[in-house]
Amino acid sequence: MKKALSIAGSDCSGGAGIQADIKTFSAHGVFGMTVITSVVAENTFRVIEYQDVRPDIIEKQIDAVFEDIPPDAVKIGMLSCRETMLAAAGKLREHRPRNVVVDPVMYAKNGCALMDPESIDTLIAEIVPLADAVTPNIPEAEKMAGMIIASLDEAKEAARRIHSFGCRAVLVKGGHGLADAGGDAVDTLYDGGGFYHYSARRIDTKNTHGTGCTLSSAIASNLALGMPVSKAVERAKTYVTAAIGHALELGRGNGPTHHFYDLYRLGGLAENE
Repeated sequence: MKKALSIAGSDCSGGAGIQADIKTFSAHGVFGMTVITSVVAENTFRVIEYQDVRPDIIEKQIDAVFEDIPPDAVKIGMLSCRETMLAAAGKLREHRPRNVVVDPVMYAKNGCALMDPESIDTLIAEIVPLADAVTPNIPEAEKMAGMIIASLDEAKEAARRIHSFGCRAVLVKGGHGLADAGGDAVDTLYDGGGFYHYSARRIDTKNTHGTGCTLSSAIASNLALGMPVSKAVERAKTYVTAAIGHALELGRGNGPTHHFYDLYRLGGLAENE
């Protein structure tokens, strides 16, 4: 069985972060492991508070995984501060994993900050060069690239700029909307040689909690399974679109996506009301 590791924050409400990553790995038939970087007290409508795990404990978690069950892919999510980033980067350089996917988590779905703004330079210098794929949404790509993104051409330019930081591919997600995308959610992948666009109908739902975590962990799963990055993104886009289309009406805010919709459908499992 292929294995994947998530280095990310924990979402106690179960829809994002480590919890979303483990569900996504499992839905892809990949054995999931975790390194928790922050414990986040959040739900579907607010982030109450978070506490970072000590850098040495982050390092020891990474060592524990790599000395026993080396992963076939690594997904990196919430790294809230410079010290956390340096701990993760140092160990990744030491262990040199394949198939690293970085989701530069800066904000929760409700807009609450999950990364110290002063740490973005450290993210770019220390984490991004380790990545096979970086998956910013539009606000994150704007921060990283230092520009406004309102069109597909601007998404392409942002991808070029982020790629110049040393990663092997960049996926600028279009879920926040682009003026010339025809109302669809269009994601733009740049691998240094060319562009790929992935389009899906925009789904009218507020229940999108954890979609960025889910997409990046789906890409990591597909890379672990041996797919090239363009195919891994294509398959991940299809997966997350279905998960959003069958999102769960849970909570008072942005509810979670349905990570196991296909399993329920194909396995004939009834959903508990």
